[in-house]
Amino acid sequence: MKRISGFGLLIFSMIFATGLKAQTVDDVINKHIEALGGKEKLLALKSYKMEGNLNTQGYDIAITITKLHNIGSRFDIEVAGTSNYQIITREKGISYMPIQGMSSPTDMPVEAFRAGQNQLDIQSPFLNYKEKESKVELLGSEKIDGEDHYKLKVTFKNGLSTTYFISHKSNMINRTVAKRTINGEETDLETNYGDYKQNADGYWFPYSSTGLQGDTNYDKIETNITVDPSIFK
Repeated sequence: MKRISGFGLLIFSMIFATGLKAQTVDDVINKHIEALGGKEKLLALKSYKMEGNLNTQGYDIAITITKLHNIGSRFDIEVAGTSNYQIITREKGISYMPIQGMSSPTDMPVEAFRAGQNQLDIQSPFLNYKEKESKVELLGSEKIDGEDHYKLKVTFKNGLSTTYFISHKSNMINRTVAKRTINGEETDLETNYGDYKQNADGYWFPYSSTGLQGDTNYDKIETNITVDPSIFK
């Protein structure tokens, strides 16, 4: 029986390891997609509206997030008798925050606008990621509260990146860490997710999250509702 030389064995091992790594990345993604209901279920998601409260600096603020897949996102905030909003589309990002002293709508900072553009995809950043020209890397595993999580770094088409921590047990995303530049400095923006539940249409959402702005809890999430595109203008 012909023996494989040391060099040949090394090349074979490298090829095998490369294939195994790619397969592992896709395997993690496929399990996550299945946990969310499967590819066809996600492809059918075209819009959603989330209503809840943001607790920040001891204040409870009513918020509503409305999104139309790959078209627009609107974030409404009702606080201290004022109506505030942020709107993001493929072409623009606008903030109107009277609570912060704004007297008229203002263009969002470029970095915030670019990050918001990536969030217009409401179906999943992992769904058909190659067609979206995103790059996904498996960075190993890390424990969060004693539970193992896969670390998947997604580099989007526009160059921004976010690392997603996916539970080995539930295959759900429990944490994200986004690389962003704020005031000229690169910053890690960490958000933790929990209280996963299915809404009336069978879509899974985290009904609570904790991030830089504070703690958010949703009491109502509607999917595939009619959304007038004019709310993003």
